[in-house]
Amino acid sequence: MATIGLDKVYYSIITEDSNGDESYGTPTMLAKAISADLSVNLLEAKLNADDGVAEAVKEFKDGTLSFGIDDIKANVASDLLGAKVDQNKVIVSTAEDNAPYVAVGFRAKKSNGKYRYFWLYRVKFGVPATNLATKGDNITFSTPTIEGSVMRRNKADSNGNHPWKAEVTEGESAESATAISSWYNAVYEPSYSE
Repeated sequence: MATIGLDKVYYSIITEDSNGDESYGTPTMLAKAISADLSVNLLEAKLNADDGVAEAVKEFKDGTLSFGIDDIKANVASDLLGAKVDQNKVIVSTAEDNAPYVAVGFRAKKSNGKYRYFWLYRVKFGVPATNLATKGDNITFSTPTIEGSVMRRNKADSNGNHPWKAEVTEGESAESATAISSWYNAVYEPSYSE
């Protein structure tokens, strides 16, 4: 079913242990969402045998997440971009800034009024694009766009796999309602039956 909306964009700062396995901080609201574009790159291989394709493999490689948002507050710029906020609450960006890895969660409204929820497990954002324009005869809003690289996480789930995304649609099952009810309390951890 088609989506008709986008809201509730959150991020969670990642801390890595000595093995590089991620743990996630408490989710924080990123900004008001205007648009989101998630594109995925796949590793692809085909094995030709007997004059035809005998096997084909497609695996997640990485992705790009581009968010149009209403504004980037000082604390968010610090958390997502590694910029510093000085004692006067001025955001200072330097050539030495190092953006941390974060998890990103959001939801998209479907045409039936239900929502599809997402967590991207490992994203590194770059400096946002800034577009400014003088006011003429019409008022035009200028808003930032922030783009991040999406990767699989280092930490394996209980099946030994390395997730890059979790996604659930409201109303599909009673079990998913429990996960959705706490979606923004913590980054979702996969749960498999034994």
